Amino acid sequence: MTLKRLLMGGCLIASACATHVEPATGLSDEAAEAIYLQRFDALRDRTGASGLPAYDNLKPMAGAAEFEPFARASAETVFSPDTLEAATAYAAENNSSSLIVWKDGAIVSETYFGDVDADTLLVSKSLAKPLSVVAVGRALQEGYITSLDQPMADFIHEWQGTPKETIRIRDVLGMHSGLLPQAAAFEADNVLNRAYLHPYHERVIIEDYPMVAEPGEVYAYSNANGDLIAPLIERATGMGYADWLTQAVFEPLGAKGGEIWFNRDGGVPHSGCCAMLPADTYLRLAVLLVQNGEWEGEALLSPEFIADIKAPGPGFPNAGMGVYLGTPYSPFLNPSGPNPETYLSGTPQSEPFLRDDVFFFDGNSNQVAYMVPSENLVILRTGAWPPEEPGWDNAVLPNLFLGDLQD
Repeated sequence: MTLKRLLMGGCLIASACATHVEPATGLSDEAAEAIYLQRFDALRDRTGASGLPAYDNLKPMAGAAEFEPFARASAETVFSPDTLEAATAYAAENNSSSLIVWKDGAIVSETYFGDVDADTLLVSKSLAKPLSVVAVGRALQEGYITSLDQPMADFIHEWQGTPKETIRIRDVLGMHSGLLPQAAAFEADNVLNRAYLHPYHERVIIEDYPMVAEPGEVYAYSNANGDLIAPLIERATGMGYADWLTQAVFEPLGAKGGEIWFNRDGGVPHSGCCAMLPADTYLRLAVLLVQNGEWEGEALLSPEFIADIKAPGPGFPNAGMGVYLGTPYSPFLNPSGPNPETYLSGTPQSEPFLRDDVFFFDGNSNQVAYMVPSENLVILRTGAWPPEEPGWDNAVLPNLFLGDLQD
């Protein structure tokens, strides 16, 4: 990989004719490698943990010019005190930082734990992936991308004339691009580590990351798919990814911003992970989907795009685009694929959800947002990994509230 080569991209439609050219950052190959190895050592020092202990190049990501708080409603008019007490206790004993319940246009319960409050910036982990899906949906809505079936190579020009030129935007969002699945990796020269930690991680993914299956045939979770969204958006819109999130997502949602991890100064932010945002902002993404893409009377996402988000991909009926589907019931949802023996240990679910239209975000450490359109309901839980015993159960929180509603 030649780091001195500048990436150039462009858009192929009239409304997006800006050209993305990466500014020179002054990093030599040797300096880039030294930063990578420093990050790799920091990651490996956290035996048994996930992610870096801290991101070394966080940059501000502005929110809406005017934050618009959600309406509030009395929880007791919707749920019983016993339900609220049980849900809060379950969240507390599972190392949660926040538990927020939104129903029929208003927050009915909002609890923060420990030192966290409504303004605390929380590590997104893979909650960043549905954020990136919404970012693509907004680019579709604004005409910068023509279709989910558009080839990624229309923007990632380096893939033209290679086997990767058949990968569609839909394939990347749905984790069926054919790119190498996520797996445990302990060597510094492993592409999985370089694709996450290198200060030119976008080049590693675009130029070096292997394709191991035909696009559209196999579901295989990987962070590389999520991190491809930032260069896609930057080349399609001519805007930096963080700026696009501010303008196209946070501003129309009246949402707070935060910070995001850039791979280097003047570089590209991670879109598959590594955003720092308040709990309320993650909640708004879920509410937007429950409302079928509408926000205060404006169609921010098309109904067709929402349907695409919730459509199962090949080989794994519980995975959509940035979301997991509660139907059909799966007692052991594995975000890396249908085989529980693959990379991630998965999230047990002791019983089916009490509504068949439940779908949800599910990020690392069981950071979840359960969405139930039939009840106009969202339940958000953020936090650290729950304890091993008794362990997290995806059925508990949604079925507590749904059971109360049907009584």
